[in-house]
Amino acid sequence: MKIVVPFGPGGYTDVVARVLAQNLTLGTGQSFIVENRPGAGSTIGTDYVAKSKPDGYTLVMISTTHVISPSLYKDLPYDPLASFAPVSKLAQASYVLVVNNKVKANNVKEFVALAKAQPDSIRYASSGNGSSQQLMGGLFISLTGAPLKHVPYRSSAMATTDVLGGFVESSFAGIPNVLSLIQSGQVRALGVSTAQRNPELPNVPTLEEAGVPGYDASIWLALLAPAGTPDDVVTQLNAEVARALTRPDAVKALANAGVDVSLSTPAGLKQYMSTEQVKWSKVAKDAGITIN
Repeated sequence: MKIVVPFGPGGYTDVVARVLAQNLTLGTGQSFIVENRPGAGSTIGTDYVAKSKPDGYTLVMISTTHVISPSLYKDLPYDPLASFAPVSKLAQASYVLVVNNKVKANNVKEFVALAKAQPDSIRYASSGNGSSQQLMGGLFISLTGAPLKHVPYRSSAMATTDVLGGFVESSFAGIPNVLSLIQSGQVRALGVSTAQRNPELPNVPTLEEAGVPGYDASIWLALLAPAGTPDDVVTQLNAEVARALTRPDAVKALANAGVDVSLSTPAGLKQYMSTEQVKWSKVAKDAGITIN
């Protein structure tokens, strides 16, 4: 059985997929493998699964950006909702606004003021056009009016490297990717994206606490099968996923990566994806996020 990750190896989605695959294999006795099919903002690998046989043997792990693809791509070859059978929500995690140590801002209000005083000179790095990181930045811009300039990279790791090196001023990064850098003082954390503080960064305020009213966003991951997959197969997969991600080893591995397990029923995931599509499509439109 195959879990397609439509991103490159080593990132947030890939880490969760490998923990899931390992624990599904242990729990079911069947072999689950992870196959990376990156490219075009995750649409290549996702399209592959949309067109796969609906037998439950080929699945895709998608992230928040999946639901806004129609807002970014003119000729998307699949429908993010209708082309798939929801299996389960899997996890969610906070993002954190980080700046390199050259930036003369110690909190969010100072960062916004700095950006407004120097229009388009304060940049934020992301893992690419249409990525979750760009969406987090777009929401920040729409709520603060800070004229941040987006700098897309080919991966979140490359984006983080250039923030660390001082080539780009800031990034809205997944906490697992920058936690050690924050703890060692190599970058500065100004605020986390969710309504509640992150237990890994208890002294870092939420962006709302730091002066951005209404900011509440997280990256989430979910597992989908091709549309037409039989209901009994989807139900069985949902149950196996729940068992796999509540195994002690899985809980520990994901917690160490800064990931919170967040499960759902197939119906619950369908409703959640619909709500998220409305939310993030508006953010993309208001922030002018497009794929060049």
